[in-house]
Amino acid sequence: MAEALIITRDDVVKFTSLNGNVDPDKFIQYIKIAQDIHVQKYLGTDLLEKIKSDIIANTLGGNYLTLVNTYIKPMLIHWAMVEYLPYSAYTIGNKGVYKHNAESSENIDRLELSLLIDKQTQTANHYSNRFVDYMCFNQALFPEYNSNSNGDIYPSSDINFTNWVL
Repeated sequence: MAEALIITRDDVVKFTSLNGNVDPDKFIQYIKIAQDIHVQKYLGTDLLEKIKSDIIANTLGGNYLTLVNTYIKPMLIHWAMVEYLPYSAYTIGNKGVYKHNAESSENIDRLELSLLIDKQTQTANHYSNRFVDYMCFNQALFPEYNSNSNGDIYPSSDINFTNWVL
């Protein structure tokens, strides 16, 4: 079964400081992780599955297209960066774990990395808050938002995300 991602690596490159030279294989999994963990937390399982189905079928339109473009994409872009940044300097290969270092560069320390993650978290929380505010007044437009049952994840309106510990 195909897995639909709401954003692409190019969306992240366009709207963050991620360098366009970053290999998609180094980043794409963090989009999925952010979508599964953070975005599903706010959308709930049913609304996320509806949007992913529409993306696969190429039928995303109307209020759903507006919701995705205006609220979900900005939120997901920055949650993906929150997930990616702690791993951005590392590669895991056959011979172990490698830390990258270019000839004319200097690796940042944990405090600097923590500050970058904090900034992305603040931005992601801002867009998440915008989404929650929008859904408070427009949830009738999206019946899937409140149709979760059993093992589904129900939408959360709690925007507080705790900081990373390095």
